[in-house]
Amino acid sequence: MKATISKQCMGDRNCNTLCPDVFEYDEDQLLSVVKAGVIPTHLEAVVKQAANECGANAINIEE
Repeated sequence: MKATISKQCMGDRNCNTLCPDVFEYDEDQLLSVVKAGVIPTHLEAVVKQAANECGANAINIEE
């Protein structure tokens, strides 16, 4: 599974709080970014949760 974050990101950092192993906040761009190319299997559920809870629908998941 892979995740990407679109330019729709509002920078509320919810994904960073839920899964800091995958998401980090870019202070220069004022939005979250994905740190991992391929999401480790044990983190897939929490990444899906972050995508579902994203207010801007900015997290895209590719299975």
